[in-house]
Amino acid sequence: MSDNNQAQYGTFLMRVALGIVMLMHSLYLKMVVFTLAGTASFFGSIGLPEFLAYVVFAVEAVAGIALIVGFKSKYFALALVPILLGATWVHWPNGWLFTAENGGWEYPLFLTFAAVTVYFTGNGAFAIDDKVKTA
Repeated sequence: MSDNNQAQYGTFLMRVALGIVMLMHSLYLKMVVFTLAGTASFFGSIGLPEFLAYVVFAVEAVAGIALIVGFKSKYFALALVPILLGATWVHWPNGWLFTAENGGWEYPLFLTFAAVTVYFTGNGAFAIDDKVKTA
């Protein structure tokens, strides 16, 4: 296997892993565990407009799907960066470890770097963009 193939497969794994995490973070955590109304209330409690919870939910879900299938991965990964930086900001007072009460900032910061990595590296292998010509 050539170095280029290895890089393409590594990029694919990072892209899909990030996509799965974001999709599950949106659909399961925000919709099932906390509910969308609960998530909106939390946003309000930290001084953010409650409607942003619905925007974040939608961006995480759509970006997650796009990353999993490899559709415009660079742009969807970039769209996640402000959301992930926001999550890092929210968890900052809780300390470093994500196992801290209310979660620390290590995990959202790592996801931020994963999104930036996908932005810089692109789709990698097995991307739908390779199969479909887009304008």
